[in-house]
Amino acid sequence: MNTAVATRETTSSSAISTAAEYLTFRLGKEEYAVDILRVQEIRGYDEATRMANAPDYVKGVINLRGSIVPIIDLRMLFNLPEPSYDSFTVVIVLNVCGTVVGMVVDSVNDVVGIPSQELKPAPDFGSAVDTSFLAAIASLQDRMVMLVDMERLAQGTVLASLTPQP
Repeated sequence: MNTAVATRETTSSSAISTAAEYLTFRLGKEEYAVDILRVQEIRGYDEATRMANAPDYVKGVINLRGSIVPIIDLRMLFNLPEPSYDSFTVVIVLNVCGTVVGMVVDSVNDVVGIPSQELKPAPDFGSAVDTSFLAAIASLQDRMVMLVDMERLAQGTVLASLTPQP
């Protein structure tokens, strides 16, 4: 068994930008983060209108001040155990590639400043584990935070059909 883990040599330039502040959130026991500049708002979770033939991770759509916004459950998208929706469950409304989308997460923690020297490339496990949506991993005091590259995530999901292509 090979114990060496190769690290990704390239990271998304858009994900590790000059912005050093990230909104952190939980999915299960793990902590993730997105660039705070992508966040439009944080809302409590409400049932979305289900769309026919949509993948399970697409909860549906909501009407957000006149705009129809797709709602994606990140726990389901990341193949984590079945989500339970409670008073801590929230929707983070983000602007991804010019499209507004809501991401259901277990809870929001806080906004943290992450110095660039704390950002390490996500490990590459080959085809065994898909880490392509991770921009980097940061070690903050006693915790690890995984930075989600929303553009890469959008390209690999149903959101690819919703976002403008270059």
